[in-house]
Amino acid sequence: MMKLSKDLLPALNGKKNIVLPSAEQLQLPEKVLQFGTGVLLRGLPGYFIDKANKAGLFKGRIVVVKSTGKGTTDAFAEQDGLYTLCIRGIEDGQAIQENIMNAAISRVLSASAQWPEILQCAESPALEVVISNTTEVGITLTDDDVHAVPPASFPGKLLAFLYRRYQYFKGSTDKGMVIIPTELIPDNGKKLKDIVLELATRNNLPAEFIQWLTSANHFCNSLVDRIVPGALPAAEQQAMEAALGYEDELMIMSEVYRLWAIETADATVKERLSFAAADKGVVIAPDINVFRELKLRLLNGTHTLSCGLAFLAGFETVRQAMEDRDMETCIATLMLEEMVPAITDIYITEAAATQFANSVLDRFRNPHIAHQWISITMQYTSKMKMRNVPVLLRHYQRSQEAPYWISLGFAAYLLFMRSERSADGAYKGTVNGKTYTIQDDHAAWFHDQWKRLEPSVLVKEVLANTALWGTDLTALKGFAPAVNNMLQTLLQQGAKAVVKNFNHAKAGK
Repeated sequence: MMKLSKDLLPALNGKKNIVLPSAEQLQLPEKVLQFGTGVLLRGLPGYFIDKANKAGLFKGRIVVVKSTGKGTTDAFAEQDGLYTLCIRGIEDGQAIQENIMNAAISRVLSASAQWPEILQCAESPALEVVISNTTEVGITLTDDDVHAVPPASFPGKLLAFLYRRYQYFKGSTDKGMVIIPTELIPDNGKKLKDIVLELATRNNLPAEFIQWLTSANHFCNSLVDRIVPGALPAAEQQAMEAALGYEDELMIMSEVYRLWAIETADATVKERLSFAAADKGVVIAPDINVFRELKLRLLNGTHTLSCGLAFLAGFETVRQAMEDRDMETCIATLMLEEMVPAITDIYITEAAATQFANSVLDRFRNPHIAHQWISITMQYTSKMKMRNVPVLLRHYQRSQEAPYWISLGFAAYLLFMRSERSADGAYKGTVNGKTYTIQDDHAAWFHDQWKRLEPSVLVKEVLANTALWGTDLTALKGFAPAVNNMLQTLLQQGAKAVVKNFNHAKAGK
């Protein structure tokens, strides 16, 4: 079987099980500089740009900068930048399977070995957009030499690129870039801009350049949301290659859901981001905080409130939980009847929140993604504080009745945090005869509380701890008693029985 490359494309024409690029698409100019080769970039921005190119909209490809020293760019070179994206999941209740040959990447350059070539890209008049995903630590200020070959940090590399562009085009105001970081931190565009400006000052770059940097370039905050697990399991990979008729070392899988929210009100920026017209998943808006809030509360918050309960009930993955009628009802009811009403306000309508919640439930049901509940419990306490305490407080602004499912989620969290200290210093919990490791900065404190306090006292101690929550949760009417009742029932019956019995009780059975 031959390896995927552009020379193989004529032989694949007529295949019904994959969407192929045209010959013209492979000749499009490079309009995007991308820092990072990771699967999220290939499965989301790369997906949108390729889809737009296939529709004749954006008409530009991506030159990728490989910033780290790990791995090589050989596979991209051997396959002419081509890779297969296998989209699997559920949308509006319908199963989706789609295979797309992505031709968005023109070439991949190594920062350590090909820095002069990367700087040469700054001299291209066609280049308009910069995208990055260098992990959260990538957007960090360090003492970096912009003249190094290459600079050590991502902001340093970006600054060197922009400085070369400024010099080559003699400060032309129409040769600035639209810069869209996708790292998962709030205000990522603003933070990157602040760091780049500080680095420019530290490197004693000309004041005229710093003025151009500020006025001619657009740093946009953005939010990305798509699960891209990456490579398929080995058996599935082999089956896909047999069905498609070629080997693909870069083949990846993603879920159906996709969102790239880009914050700008600038007409010129919108014009440059013409790929947005190809897919509803790209949203360009003057304020993207609504999308951040929906994701943080309904997707991340529901995950966090459900993970302890689902894990203690014996479910290893989100998919397994959603395949159980009682657990699925618990998760759906929590999200739709308690989380959605709590976050609805003048910015988020009930209809928008409900629509987003239903899309999240489709994502949870995806049979192709094995999201482990135990991994969601990492730093459980800080996640509960950041994601769910604000929702709980907003619930009490609307109602003085303790929220049923949120109370159960807190109780399950407390029970999950009960542990024994092992010989190696780790904190281990036990459920259904199996041990698990608690990966939480507060594990030692919870271990001590469980050792010295009765459960009813522990509930009050934990909920009253303002150092944990930023507020005294026992001040919320009925919340501590509700959590205590839930915890006592979990201890007596076990999580699996509690989920079943509480569902029946709520249904009036």
